[in-house]
Amino acid sequence: MTGDDEHTRAGRRPRVLKAVGLALAGVLVAGCAAAGWAYWHLNSNIKSVDIDSALGDDRPAKPTPTPTASASAAAPLPTEPVNILVLGSDSRSGEENEALGGGSSSGARSDTAMVVHIDAGRTAATVVSIPRDTLVTRPSCPLESGGSTAVSYGSMFNSAYAVGGPVCAVKTVESITDVRMDHYIEIDFSGFAKLVNALGGVTVTTDEDIDDDDSHLHLKAGTHHLDGKQALALARTRHGIGDGSDLGRIGLQQKLVKALLEQISSTNLLTSPAKLYSVADALTGSLTTDTGLDSLTELTSLGESLKGLSSDEVKTVTMPVVTAPSDPNRVVAKEPAASELWESLR
Repeated sequence: MTGDDEHTRAGRRPRVLKAVGLALAGVLVAGCAAAGWAYWHLNSNIKSVDIDSALGDDRPAKPTPTPTASASAAAPLPTEPVNILVLGSDSRSGEENEALGGGSSSGARSDTAMVVHIDAGRTAATVVSIPRDTLVTRPSCPLESGGSTAVSYGSMFNSAYAVGGPVCAVKTVESITDVRMDHYIEIDFSGFAKLVNALGGVTVTTDEDIDDDDSHLHLKAGTHHLDGKQALALARTRHGIGDGSDLGRIGLQQKLVKALLEQISSTNLLTSPAKLYSVADALTGSLTTDTGLDSLTELTSLGESLKGLSSDEVKTVTMPVVTAPSDPNRVVAKEPAASELWESLR
């Protein structure tokens, strides 16, 4: 090899290294840009309602913080429980919701209502289902357009959302429970189905055959792995099981909640960025929250605080009810059992 060849190779080496460096820098910039776009997209997916401003101070008191031992100086445990009203909306807004059997295009109802109580240490939770057919006194609720709704006696619980949206749903729940709702989360039909599909489906065991033409669900008793559309049908079915009441459907919904928690915990999303993004996109794209949870950072923080909570520590119950004296197709709170249940969550 001549001196000129060595000089030529030595001259090329810095140019090659420079080219590799520029390429790596380009990949890093592109990666950062993609990550930034993904965060922006997921964050902008979330819709929110300022429930605190709408309801003001006329609400149940927040619980007094209880001193709790810190896990570490950097990550202290929460010092108070949190209560979240979770609603499943039957809105027909959008083609996807309509195709999945949403409600009237002129409005929506709270097809599913659950109060999720998470203890101060974030190691146990209680999910209380409120039957949508429960007759309640619906309080006066502020309207976004101005003014307020009238107090209504003996109204179905799910009418609160229909007449006053999330604000009235929260106010009604707080009125009948005397429990402060710290947060509000609503998910629509298409979002629920997409979330289940993004997770790869969900496995549920049914105790009896389900044959419901209304929800288009036909399953033999046993264990089934359901896709999103089937899981949604399971959450909505009522006429193909038991006496056809809302109480039978609630039992299926509670099974589904536990199954989803188990599916999420068994799926290591961190090893698959694409799947993690798919799940996050499905979830955020279907959410309406209060303003305390309306960002990816706040939702992630809540999720991080629950990482020690296993599905075995999640208790599912239904608000105690009895048949309404005025209507055999409706129910009312069973006292004092219902009040004692809500007292345990304050």
